[in-house]
Amino acid sequence: MTIREQLEEREHKILSPFAAYSDESRGRDRYEEACDIRPVYQRDRDRILHSKSFRRMKGKTQVFLAPAGDHYRTRMTHTLEVSQNARTVAKALRLNEDLTEAVALGHDLGHTPFGHAGERELAGICPGGFRHQEQSVRLVECLEKDGQGLNLAWEVRDGIRNHSTSGKPATLEGKIVQICDKIAYVNSDIDDAIRGRVIREEEIPREYTEILGFTLRERLNTLIHDLISSSMDKNDIILSETVRRALSGLRSFMFERVYVNSVAKAEEGKAQYVIRKLYEYYIRHMEQMPEEYIELVHTGRASVERAACDFIAGMTDRYAVMKYENLTMPRMWSVL
Repeated sequence: MTIREQLEEREHKILSPFAAYSDESRGRDRYEEACDIRPVYQRDRDRILHSKSFRRMKGKTQVFLAPAGDHYRTRMTHTLEVSQNARTVAKALRLNEDLTEAVALGHDLGHTPFGHAGERELAGICPGGFRHQEQSVRLVECLEKDGQGLNLAWEVRDGIRNHSTSGKPATLEGKIVQICDKIAYVNSDIDDAIRGRVIREEEIPREYTEILGFTLRERLNTLIHDLISSSMDKNDIILSETVRRALSGLRSFMFERVYVNSVAKAEEGKAQYVIRKLYEYYIRHMEQMPEEYIELVHTGRASVERAACDFIAGMTDRYAVMKYENLTMPRMWSVL
């Protein structure tokens, strides 16, 4: 018996009957030999962690565009916070931690530079629209590894595709990530907004803080404990109604004060302009894109417009600005 088989056997002894067992996965799109050490979801977690898309998240905006301080969240730190919260819940409920972590680490791979501002711009100009969760799946299915994709298990891709509020994950592990994503971004965005003096702690409505807590630590503690206690021994992942309403109200407060009308979002128009101009340039000059994106077009796997969206969506904030400057700004004569 291999180490992997021993671990799979252990899952059946330890995990909840509601868990997604590794040896019962619906599998991968392309057959490959199983690892002798790692079960399928652990292997997928490793593939995501070592992907180029994952590394690029360190240079992508979470909420605040190009903040001057060192301590604001990036798309990567947000992802790590989601993963940490989700694993805590999965472990307490005896669900599959490897699947939970794989979904959490992969859920935002498809985010654009400049956060949701970049996503909105690509959604408006790309034929067929643009949704970051679908782009995350596209990355792991056909863009990573020079067009081969990561060949992840069905359950991991399902969780990534359905992590947004409107999604319906097929596994409880996917549902954990869906809720923990919201828990993470609402609370960390409050922390960053306070740090950036966009809001003050005392401005958060007391009808929510009296339920959830008056600090970041208190709110996370309340939400994670409530999620675990409300979901224990159930074939579902839920918050209690009181806590769910408080979190929803807190999210609405953030949309009103930070996500839409905030002074900190004032530069987003410029960021969207950069996205739009890059798109217009690359659909006219396809040959200037990297070879793997040109190959998508030549092999009929993508239109020029789709390939341009794929290339731009993968950029970090800094790289997008650099490419825009290289394409639009004259270079100084360097010969003395």
